[in-house]
Formats: sequence, structure tokens, C-alpha cells
Amino acid sequence: MEFEAKNTTEIALHDYKAGIGVFTDKMPELAEKFNSFTEECFKEGLLSKKEKQLIALGISLYSQDEYCIIYHTKGCLDQGCSEQEILEAIGVTAAFGGGATMSQAVTLVQNCVQEINQMKQ
Repeated sequence: MEFEAKNTTEIALHDYKAGIGVFTDKMPELAEKFNSFTEECFKEGLLSKKEKQLIALGISLYSQDEYCIIYHTKGCLDQGCSEQEILEAIGVTAAFGGGATMSQAVTLVQNCVQEINQMKQ
């Protein structure tokens, strides 16, 4: 069965998952260690999973990593972040990243939020 995306967010998430799959096939030990490390980093702790996703989104925006911006925007929504919480995190990130951060936020993040919310309906 062939994958059929409904929107650009789904395409990007699918491409990322496919790429990780290929990498995992070629480098299974490294992929397993990386996955274990990131799973540990995002576990509930003194910071909630929600707070960790907001931090990750901010770092993704600051570093201009489009796949991570999409992935962590979805992560924020999956952890129950409101659009207002995401926008507030964007504001903090833009204080450091300026226009480059803001350009990704007003395009890519807002598009992701809209498409992910539509997928949930």
C-alpha cells in the first residue's frame, strides 16, 4: 500500500520517518543508541514532556531545522500545547533568533498547527 499524504506536514513527517528507517537499516547500533538517548531526554521528569517539546521547538526554530520544526510542532500539539503556548515559545525564541526565527514561525509552524488540527478532525 502506497503512502498518500493529505498535506505538506504529513509529507515531511513521512519523509523523516522513511529516512530514519533507512539509516536504522544501515546503522542499527548507532540508531538504537541515538533513539534510546533521545527517548531518555524527552521522558517526563522535573520538566514535563510538554515543556520539553516547547524547548525543542524553540531550538529547532533557532537552528532553522525544518524537519525538527515540523516534528516538534506536532510534538507540542500531541503533548497538549495550545496554539497560544506555542506562539509564546516562538516569541521567546525570536528574542534570540530574530527575523530568521520569526519567518519560520509565521510560515512553517502556523501551517503545521493548521494541518495537524485539520488531521485530528
